[in-house]
Amino acid sequence: MRWPPNHAWTSARKRGGYRHFQVKQFGGKGNRRWIEVSSLLNKNFLIRVPWSELVEGKEWNCGWLQIPEELDSSDA
Repeated sequence: MRWPPNHAWTSARKRGGYRHFQVKQFGGKGNRRWIEVSSLLNKNFLIRVPWSELVEGKEWNCGWLQIPEELDSSDA
């Protein structure tokens, strides 16, 4: 995956009630890289995610993906 990161991300599970995020800032070097994202629906909801979590691809998908309603009902 390329660095710097793409600006749009979709979480596999809700985080604070949200799934779609936009990159606000990023930093670090090597295996200590991170990105800070905010929810598209609430710009004040910010989380910092290790780059390694994004690269693994289990919890995050690059881009804004449509989530089927039956999968979107969990509020983890």
